[in-house]
Amino acid sequence: MNDQICVGAIAGAFGVNGEVRLKSFTATPEDIATYSPLTSEDGKQSFEITLNRPIPNGFAARLSGVATKEQADSLRGLRLFTTRDRLPNLPDNEYYHADLIGVSVYDGGGTLLGTVKDVTNHGAGDMLEVQLPKTNDTVFLPFTNDAVPTVDLASGRIVADPPDGLF
Repeated sequence: MNDQICVGAIAGAFGVNGEVRLKSFTATPEDIATYSPLTSEDGKQSFEITLNRPIPNGFAARLSGVATKEQADSLRGLRLFTTRDRLPNLPDNEYYHADLIGVSVYDGGGTLLGTVKDVTNHGAGDMLEVQLPKTNDTVFLPFTNDAVPTVDLASGRIVADPPDGLF
């Protein structure tokens, strides 16, 4: 399991005084500030976060060391991370997306279907993007109890019962 968990991203500057548009990937969006300081993926940049106000699709926020619009714009697209030990423990049957990526997916008979490439949500629920073996093709598997009855992160294995014709 990865020790770094992505909890947000900077969508660019907000205004002309160094504020940023901050997208939160936490279950309760405003909780992102409680995990401050947040770092870049490589750990070379670190920011204390202050949420100023909600805006469409995120927050107007201040980051330590960012005082101008140009500095804020230069951070556009930067993903922000915290360490796993700073995040709450999850209840049963809930998972951090980062923990699912790279896990092998098998059908009920033990046949390898692929590997989780990404976890997405376009409004109708989480989907596992599964990369098929020996190809770059992917399939979107609904991440529901019916389609994914077993997730065993300890053994790096997901057992799926996909809808007919999906794979």
